[in-house]
Amino acid sequence: MRTARGAVVLLAVGVVASLTLTTGDSFSRGRPNAAAPDPTAPEAEPEPEPAGTPAPTPTPTPTWDGKVHVLGDGSTSYTGPQPKQPTPEKLKPGEKPPQFVVFSWDGGLEGDDHLFSRFRKLGAENNAQMTYFLSGIYTLPKSKRTLYHPPQHDPGAASIDYATDAHIKDTLEQLRLAWLDGNEIGTHFNGHFCGKKGGDDWSAEEWKSELDQAVSFVTNWKTNTGYKDLPPLPFDYTKELVGGRAPCLEGQKNLLPAEKAAGFRYDASSPGEFQVWPSKKDGIWNFPLQLLPFPAKGSQGLSMDFNFLAGQSGNTSKGDPKKFDEWEKETKESYLAGFERVYNGSRAPLFIGNHFEDWNGGIYMQAIEDVVKDVCHRDGVRCVTFRQVADWLDTQDPKVLDKLRQLDPGQPADWSRLVK
Repeated sequence: MRTARGAVVLLAVGVVASLTLTTGDSFSRGRPNAAAPDPTAPEAEPEPEPAGTPAPTPTPTPTWDGKVHVLGDGSTSYTGPQPKQPTPEKLKPGEKPPQFVVFSWDGGLEGDDHLFSRFRKLGAENNAQMTYFLSGIYTLPKSKRTLYHPPQHDPGAASIDYATDAHIKDTLEQLRLAWLDGNEIGTHFNGHFCGKKGGDDWSAEEWKSELDQAVSFVTNWKTNTGYKDLPPLPFDYTKELVGGRAPCLEGQKNLLPAEKAAGFRYDASSPGEFQVWPSKKDGIWNFPLQLLPFPAKGSQGLSMDFNFLAGQSGNTSKGDPKKFDEWEKETKESYLAGFERVYNGSRAPLFIGNHFEDWNGGIYMQAIEDVVKDVCHRDGVRCVTFRQVADWLDTQDPKVLDKLRQLDPGQPADWSRLVK
């Protein structure tokens, strides 16, 4: 009996479509690996790769030879295995599972508020690695916007602003540093369309096109921007990209087949579920936003900054400043209540979603910062990426995972009997 699940209030995710999203809002698998070019040779001007062009089947990646291999037009490179990655280990008999906490960010833009760099540094200082879901068009100049062909919309259309040239450069730098810090670079796709003609209305083929284009923009940013003097990203995005979150949490049904065909290992687009141990949908790990206790309202709400915003100030991101302190406290207390419930109970992973935004005076950013500083230093806690959670789950005994899924979020287990 799962009494902790109780009656819930699901704050409206769809309200996001009614707010104006700015640049602060926040594949086909297996693109070929180009041979490393001679760094002394003049750089050729490659032709832009049409978005969504199928790639030939690549050869298996050999053991790294210790050299940097620049890929394609020089936008990305292979610099070896990602640094600072934990080695997943199977639970030993009687062992309590780690308490995983995933902080994730939709959009991944370094704007004038420098929130990407703020939270990247915060993570490094607090032993927290995070997942950054990059919107592909944040690497595409507005002058080249018609290269983007969004499903069911005109070329170049988007519900978020294209980044300025300066912001593209700053974002590329933060992506580089984030990956080197051990963080994950996922995808938030491209145009952030919600509601009519958005993700819920897209077919699997349309989602595939959106995926292919998201990867194309990241792997061809040098061609599209002309920034030849910038170094390549230090990772092969066609191999590093293993998961994403759909804008407004819409369209997972048809998105999953496209992701599965692309070789994704997880999807974080579910519109909300209870705090239970994850399972798979269509062979892909389902990492949903979660319903957390909302003590101030005696209900539960989704674990995303936008949903607190919707419940506190409705359809405006500039609510009553007199209530900011109260709302910030409510938000922080809800995150911590959700954490304490599983930390002292089932140990199910806690998934939290955010945007790089200054909604309601930046109170949601401060709430998350306080939570990171609080929970990531606690005994048994691992603040990790979605990919790292997938790695750990894939290492476990499926029978043990089945038992974990039966636990109520706040239900302490007899680990000596459950984990055998």
